[in-house]
Amino acid sequence: MSNKKLLAAALALLPSASVHAQTPAVPDYGARLERFDYPWEVRNFPVRAQGQTQEMSYMDVQPERPNSHTVVLLHGKNFCGATWEATARELLAAGYRVVMPDQIGFCKSSKPRSYQYSFHQLAANTRALLQSLGVGKAVVMGHSMGGMLASRYALMYPEATVALVMVNPLGLEDWKARGVPYRSIDDWYERELKTGFEGLKQYQQATYYAGEWRPEYDKWVLMSAGMYQGVGKSSVAWNQALTYDMIYTQPVAHEFPQIRVPTLLLIGERDTTAPGRDAAPPEIAATLGNYATLGPAAARAIPGARLVTFPELGHSPQVQDPKRFHASLLEQLATLLVAR
Repeated sequence: MSNKKLLAAALALLPSASVHAQTPAVPDYGARLERFDYPWEVRNFPVRAQGQTQEMSYMDVQPERPNSHTVVLLHGKNFCGATWEATARELLAAGYRVVMPDQIGFCKSSKPRSYQYSFHQLAANTRALLQSLGVGKAVVMGHSMGGMLASRYALMYPEATVALVMVNPLGLEDWKARGVPYRSIDDWYERELKTGFEGLKQYQQATYYAGEWRPEYDKWVLMSAGMYQGVGKSSVAWNQALTYDMIYTQPVAHEFPQIRVPTLLLIGERDTTAPGRDAAPPEIAATLGNYATLGPAAARAIPGARLVTFPELGHSPQVQDPKRFHASLLEQLATLLVAR
């Protein structure tokens, strides 16, 4: 037998062991990430709405040398306030106060069984939090689902929005108008109950990082997967299902021309994110989530918007290439605030 055949035969005996060696044990972090450490002190803000009181967790970090501006960082659907750590450190070093909330239904915040999720409600919750902290005006910056929320916030509270920054936001296209079939909350729930490390990692590698993977990305997959490990799994899955319905039914792209605050779009062009794509007919699915086209279209729709693109990066350019991303962010923020 040749050396090549011997090597192939030996390797054939090893695949299951090597696969398991590459898959870390998923910890039970708790439904509210009780056992996952955030980089700064976490506080809880009581939100009274819809006849109930929920806890909205947040981090509020002051810089050593304040520049008088506050940036509010809004997380995406599979992200948390903690995911913004690297960006927050850059902003703090530049003198910005940074507030990082976890929205109701996500991460360290309450996960109610019954809640009418809407971007209007989440924006109102965020506004109430900022008012309680004495923040009258702020730069509002959102990534992924947080981009949809940030744009809604800017539409509702333009007088309180110094500038709007969106990083690969969802909602740049109306999926139902594009032909993506409606998926019921119950169907989303059943799908979410199957959430696990490997599925999350494969999805994130393909969309967030344009096919790349580095060991440090595992931390964020484990953060998400760790919420599903314990007795609170069903509440996590249920709230995820409710918020998927919010994303599908509440597109904001149609209202982009109404935005009246300085706006910056930071777009990784190899992003292909499109919730519900797997339910769409193949010929429609193939056309969804084309951020190389969606980013410029959004910039044209928003009056005076600035667009910075990262042609080789995916859905999370701030994680995939933090040095380049943060250099662009800080440069653009400085010019936006001067223009303001």
